[in-house]
Amino acid sequence: MRTTTTPGRPSRRTLLGASAAAAAGLLTACSSGTKIGSDQGGATAPTFTGGEYDGPKVTLEYWNGFTGGDGPHMQAMLASFNKRYGDRITVKNTTRQWADLYPAMPTAIAAGKGPDVAVIHNDQIATFAARRTLMPLDDVVSALGLSEDDFIPAVWQAGIYDGQRYSVPLDVHCLADYWNGRQLSRAGLKDAPSDRDGFEGALRELRSSGVAHPFWVPNKWPAHLMFMTLLWQFGGELYDEEGTHALWGSDAGAEALNWMVAQIKAGHSPAQVAQDAQYNAFKNNKVSFTWDGIWQINDLKETAKSVDWRMSPVPNIGGTNAVWTASHNFVITSQAGRDQNKAQAAKFFIDYMSERSTEWAKAGMIPARNSVRAQAEVAKLPQVPLAEDVNVFRFLPALPGLGDVQTKALELAVQQAVLGTKSVTAALDEGVRTADKVLAENKQKYAK
Repeated sequence: MRTTTTPGRPSRRTLLGASAAAAAGLLTACSSGTKIGSDQGGATAPTFTGGEYDGPKVTLEYWNGFTGGDGPHMQAMLASFNKRYGDRITVKNTTRQWADLYPAMPTAIAAGKGPDVAVIHNDQIATFAARRTLMPLDDVVSALGLSEDDFIPAVWQAGIYDGQRYSVPLDVHCLADYWNGRQLSRAGLKDAPSDRDGFEGALRELRSSGVAHPFWVPNKWPAHLMFMTLLWQFGGELYDEEGTHALWGSDAGAEALNWMVAQIKAGHSPAQVAQDAQYNAFKNNKVSFTWDGIWQINDLKETAKSVDWRMSPVPNIGGTNAVWTASHNFVITSQAGRDQNKAQAAKFFIDYMSERSTEWAKAGMIPARNSVRAQAEVAKLPQVPLAEDVNVFRFLPALPGLGDVQTKALELAVQQAVLGTKSVTAALDEGVRTADKVLAENKQKYAK
């Protein structure tokens, strides 16, 4: 998921920070006269009926952003596919950083020089679908008999935009609570607390035991993911169903952001924690708890051997079990739709990769398919127990151009409040006004 194997943070930041860049790239791609929402000329592909591909030999261009420690696992999956089906389908891999991949895709696809099949994040599906750079995949899931029952429900729903399915999910990846077992033991704690009273009590005990700041609260990555997790836990929502108004300025949003700020005021966190500082401090035994993504598992195994680190679900601070979650999804582009054989081969390819995602779980991800998670070698992986209650997973809604809203409004509001440059109320109020303005602009930009 990252551009580096150390913590690989630049790519992860671009992963979710790239949403705005992606939206900008889509707009730039359209500035030559193609209106967003207009047809890009992809032909309607024949209906997929399942079974192995039996057409003439084709080469599929496959784009993804797996430039970090997850890359070798995807390469292994591709090698297996090409070895087995290379006489009929050759998959040519192109790996780019997510922030570069998203803006490049629309122009490349329009010119016939982009991917036939790609992996994108769930929060990009609506934007690319509205741009009509993706092919609907309803026939694929119908032919294969796939339904919500075969997947984690929330990730299955995340692939639907405007009543049609545009993706087949590969995984889910969420925030987790990483903790230092040695430090907790010295403070008389046997396990990570799972609720607010326990967590706040643990922070006090840890400070008494000599840990100066046991839980650092960053003002940037992953501060906005922490805020969204807490917002949902306090019973709030991000946006209304029509995608016209931001709802995170609610009482629940204020409670969430006030809780983050309170950890700084209580002395549990230093003020003005720079980006990545909290993660690096955890790796150097200076932090007892840090909330970060499950993609950090392999990095911690490799680069934090002196840390007795453990991993648990993010504690329930607000009263509702919920955690920010995202997903990698296979999609087929309108470029493939211009060639019926490529379209059919691409549909076969994504079914194969999704069903055989055991290797992908070793990259630190939680497989989206229930059947894969149930496999013995997958079930024992440290991240898979986080999916015991799949109802905790919460995703961004399917709104075209949402990345712009998140970056210009929500992320900025969280940063201002955590840094103390604005009060929580002022930061949320201003952020919501900006968000509503950008949402209104997006309604026009991505009009059908």
